[in-house]
Amino acid sequence: MSILDILSADRSVSRRTFIKGVIAAGATASSASYLFRGPGVARAQGAPGAVERLLTLNVNGQDRRVDVLPQETLAMTLRYKLGLTGTKLGCDRAECGACSVLVDGVPHYACSVLTHQVRNRRITTIEGLASSDGDLHPVQQAVYDEAGFQCAFCAPGFIMTMVGALQVNPNPTRAEMAQALSGNLCRCADYDKILDSAMRAAEYSRPQA
Repeated sequence: MSILDILSADRSVSRRTFIKGVIAAGATASSASYLFRGPGVARAQGAPGAVERLLTLNVNGQDRRVDVLPQETLAMTLRYKLGLTGTKLGCDRAECGACSVLVDGVPHYACSVLTHQVRNRRITTIEGLASSDGDLHPVQQAVYDEAGFQCAFCAPGFIMTMVGALQVNPNPTRAEMAQALSGNLCRCADYDKILDSAMRAAEYSRPQA
């Protein structure tokens, strides 16, 4: 007897009883489909083109093995799987730039890149800029010397974007640097000091005579 038959026979059936019946019917149908499914279903789950979960990522010069969900973003993987919390999650929709990292030397919003898309590519986060002996990257040193940020939540994203920008244009004007950093937002609106830091970073990055 179906649930509709029950309701027709007894108009006094409560809402709670109805919901229980729906849940029970759904569970029965699901169990039946599992028990009687054909061998083709099992083969389909492992079909070519399926997304591999265990990946090797090159992060900050090291190969890291990590279990990644099909729709997992690079920001989530870096922060919660690899412990690289310098990559900040701000808007989580490619608007603030706090999660910016370098992929093959080019700045990308990590919140809008799927981890599966960056296999076999070089990923650099804020943790990978300083040298092995602890010397700061020229951009990091410039930010330190200029006291470029207030709360500094957005600093890692700005720094990574500065690094990428200076690799393309090592001698930018202030206007060119402002354009390069336009995809990053500072909640403290400290843009003049950030630009001071960026121009100092350009100076530090140039070969010394």
